[in-house]
Amino acid sequence: MHRVMLPLPWLDPGRGLVGREPERAEPGYWAGCPGICYEPGRQRFLLSYRQRRPRGTAPDRGWRCALAVSSDGVVFDDIWEIGKDELDTASMERFSLLPAPGGGYRLYICYVDPADSRWRIDVLEAADPAGFAPQSARPALTAAGTGTEGVKDPYALRVGPVTYLFASFAAAGPYTAEDRQRAHRTGDICSTGMTTHPTGLATSPEGAGFCWHGPVLRVGDSWDAYQARLTCVLPIGAGYLGFYDGSASARENSEERCGVAVSGDMWHWRRLTTQRPWIASAHGSGAVRYLDAVVVDRHWWIYYEMARADGAHDLRLQRVRLRNRPERPLAESRPWPRDIDHEDKPRINPANMAMSQRSPRTWSNPPRRKSAQPPICCR
Repeated sequence: MHRVMLPLPWLDPGRGLVGREPERAEPGYWAGCPGICYEPGRQRFLLSYRQRRPRGTAPDRGWRCALAVSSDGVVFDDIWEIGKDELDTASMERFSLLPAPGGGYRLYICYVDPADSRWRIDVLEAADPAGFAPQSARPALTAAGTGTEGVKDPYALRVGPVTYLFASFAAAGPYTAEDRQRAHRTGDICSTGMTTHPTGLATSPEGAGFCWHGPVLRVGDSWDAYQARLTCVLPIGAGYLGFYDGSASARENSEERCGVAVSGDMWHWRRLTTQRPWIASAHGSGAVRYLDAVVVDRHWWIYYEMARADGAHDLRLQRVRLRNRPERPLAESRPWPRDIDHEDKPRINPANMAMSQRSPRTWSNPPRRKSAQPPICCR
């Protein structure tokens, strides 16, 4: 009997392929906030991501978000984009794309509400992921509707007819009018240190009108005492495995590191990384955040945002083989450039290993490959 389901080894985030680079190699320039989903019927990956600039560099903060498509999970082509001016917002952050049960797609978008400077989440619907119209946005979660000081960074998945929408939120407190003005003056309460930022859950039978249920993953009392943001949920055995972003204080806002939690029902989460993160970057702040993953063709496909030595962030990918199934003969394996497989160190090309000391590898290196196997599971 197997007691370990979908085991995932420790990752060295620095070994990932670089998929999207920041505009400049300077602090405050980021490419990241990845969200990934896989469509087995079309055998394609769909990626959402964000670009950011430092405050004061117009258009600053989260100024552009995009959707990209790939047949191999490595080389992505942009098919849709939105600028923050189209929402009249100070900033955008993570988006979450989900196929709709009756056909078409839903995109959950996160941005600062221009009316009250609090983070909110809206939903867009389209027949094709390249066809989302910002003017058709409908509210999904707002500060007023959830009784919080803001909701952001959605992660959506569907189980049967129910859509689960996880979101980081700014916990409400006994604020005076002056406190509230100070909290939202910059359009980002997360950077003020005035409250904590756990993860809450909302559900919907149709994926649009949501019922807010409150916190399901609270902050810890160590490295994740300020924020615990669930960024990915995967079925594992009879339960669920979750990855979350943690930070100890407002000083680490936007530089979170990655932790691991488990749940039997997605309503009650138990963190496994109570004393330290699961993984962190070897550079700068150590940030590894917004990790998202799907399991396709007996491999984990893991996407994340990572801090670099120059203070910028880039978006990276790793592909890791599942270990709970018998190994297939190499002749039956899906063709793949062996130098990017995390577990196949003996097959790594020494020339490509040397590249890690010179410059990051990019997703444009591997050739496009078409999957010959269906996925084990997908969002």
